[in-house]
Amino acid sequence: MNPATKKILAFLFFTGLAACAHAPVRPPEVPTAEQYTPTPVTEDRLAPGKDIPVQWWTLFQSSALDALVRQTLEASPTLTRANAKLRQAQEDLSARTGGSRFPKVDAKLSANRVDVNPQSLGVQALPVQTPFNLYLASVGVSYTFDLFGANRHDLEALQAGVNYQRYELEAARLMLAGNVVTAAIREASLREQIAATQEIVELQERQLAITERLVNLGTAAQADAVAQRLDLAQIRAVLPDLQRQLEQVRHRLAVYIGQPPGAANLPEFKLTDLQLPAELPLSLPSELARQRPDIRAAEALLQQASARVGVATANLYPQITLTANVGSLASNGGDLFSSGTGFYLLGASLTQPLFHGGELDAKRRSALAAYEQAGAAYQETVLQGFQNVADVLRALEADAKKLKERTEAATHARTYHDITSARFKAGGVSYFFLLDAQRKLHGALIDRTQALADRYADSAALFQALGGGWWRNAEHQ
Repeated sequence: MNPATKKILAFLFFTGLAACAHAPVRPPEVPTAEQYTPTPVTEDRLAPGKDIPVQWWTLFQSSALDALVRQTLEASPTLTRANAKLRQAQEDLSARTGGSRFPKVDAKLSANRVDVNPQSLGVQALPVQTPFNLYLASVGVSYTFDLFGANRHDLEALQAGVNYQRYELEAARLMLAGNVVTAAIREASLREQIAATQEIVELQERQLAITERLVNLGTAAQADAVAQRLDLAQIRAVLPDLQRQLEQVRHRLAVYIGQPPGAANLPEFKLTDLQLPAELPLSLPSELARQRPDIRAAEALLQQASARVGVATANLYPQITLTANVGSLASNGGDLFSSGTGFYLLGASLTQPLFHGGELDAKRRSALAAYEQAGAAYQETVLQGFQNVADVLRALEADAKKLKERTEAATHARTYHDITSARFKAGGVSYFFLLDAQRKLHGALIDRTQALADRYADSAALFQALGGGWWRNAEHQ
């Protein structure tokens, strides 16, 4: 390399170094809060600061539910797909790591038939007989210095992609476990509602029969019988919809465990087989961003966007590549690896972007805009996490009050039924009033069942909103 060339390359290189004056990428502010709701939540079961168990669904104390959740986590196609995506990201990272951190070594072996016209070279004859065979064996080594961090940032982006897929897997596990629990609670609630509704239908049918006899005896009006038929038709119309909802819930459970609805062997759930968790662990707001897998996934995407800004920035500056070739050359059947046939070549190249029509600067600005989007998305995900917890806490508060009121209503309905039943036995009221008291009692029991199911479901929702305790399981970290 002549002195002039050295000066040019040195100028380009130090010009690139001096150009490293871009403003650093500023991370977004992380939303913080000291409490989830503006005012305290009146729910006696909350245990602030207590750790969430990994298998949080076992707090409902149902062996059938525990077995079904475990089966789902082992057999769900959703988790199989998420696992495959994680492995793909890991292999992409491994491939890029090997390709950027270590020199590239390639071996070549070639044989060529060469024919030269001596007269075209201005001579009458060559010292070798033509045509002749030319054999070449060589090993080439090349390595590009990562002076401005392009490869390092590229690997950071791929590692962030691996982290993202890992958190997506944990989010899928949490979602599936929560969906199984809430579906089982929904099934238990529907079964009790169906049973209570069927009892109400039987009471309405008996009440209608009494009314029709009274109409035939002339002691009741025809309008009373019509009204009774209307009530009976309306309550009967509720049953098909409840049955449809029950079957659909069981179809959903079958899909969760990776089986077709017609072939799944599912247990039957009843509210009496479940226990309401006596204590609900409540993580501190400062810990939420590290516990929810969706927030961790958004953070990984933010890190990936930051790394891509680094790649786009590094592409503005020079790249230096060292190359070396070692080999042997022989012709016309000579010994390719004998003494005197070897050669080597050493070289270095520097590539400095000079003019790309603004392409590289535009790509960096695009990467910065993508980073800004990822930062806003991360902030939004954190805020949504706080909202989820706050919403569930208020729902639990409302559930407790609603269940208390519905329980009191059911108690009053039972008292009214008992009093009416005693009066009927004493001859103080007609059978019509007894049947009406029974219908009111069963209606109040249905309302209480729904309120109790809501409290079960929202208890499960709180575990989901807080992240489900996955970080405590070393197997999934």
